[in-house]
Amino acid sequence: MFARFFIAIGTVVLSFFIYLGELIVLAAESFRSAVTHRMRWRLFMRQMVDIGLLSQLVVVITGGFTGAVFAAQTYFQFNKLGVASGVGAVVSAALFRELGPVLTGLMVTGRVGAAMSAEIGTMKVTEQIDALRALAVHPIDYLVVPRMLAMMVSMPLLVAECIFFGLVASYFVGVHVLDISGPYYVANMVRWTLMRDIIMGLTKGFFFALLIVFISCHKGLNSREGAVGVGRATTEAVVNASLAILISNFFLTMFLNVIFPAGWQ
Repeated sequence: MFARFFIAIGTVVLSFFIYLGELIVLAAESFRSAVTHRMRWRLFMRQMVDIGLLSQLVVVITGGFTGAVFAAQTYFQFNKLGVASGVGAVVSAALFRELGPVLTGLMVTGRVGAAMSAEIGTMKVTEQIDALRALAVHPIDYLVVPRMLAMMVSMPLLVAECIFFGLVASYFVGVHVLDISGPYYVANMVRWTLMRDIIMGLTKGFFFALLIVFISCHKGLNSREGAVGVGRATTEAVVNASLAILISNFFLTMFLNVIFPAGWQ
């Protein structure tokens, strides 16, 4: 009984490290290919449209309503203490540090990560990737690198857009709905939003972009069993990338707060 338990635990741990190693190998090969091979600008611009431009509506809605509801909830608690003017500072810090990058990462994972895994997985099971190799086209260079570069550029911009619309929505709700003083709201928001908060949000967005693209592409490249395998790979890509974002967010928060301590401007 105990032997089976330890075997099961060991199998899970070993599988995790094998999976992690495969992701690291894929990342290393992708960065090497991005440096050593010529840039495929047409594929890159197409991915910029698919990842960045077409994700804006989802990101704007997510950021706007998140900022609005967070401002309302913060006001309901702060008003009891007589510090309603501090709502703007709390909402700004929360959006820049946590809510903006995490929610953007999760929404982009659901929209873009699933599409990446499904598209590459379909190419895998229909032997289109084997056809690329037969034509002397490196699959990593053709499939992964344009997506990686487009995601690295798009995600920080999407995070910034999410935060911006969250702040605008929070101002509208706080000032025009909850009757908070507008000048005090803006003054506290500007005063307590530091450069370290902006750097943290954009850094997290960039790191989440790498997680999404490598996990999604890895699942697509390793799809099996036809349409069933593609569906399973897509589901696993979204789940794994979402969990990776939530778990890595904690370690990034701790790491970035060590690099940029409280007194850092």
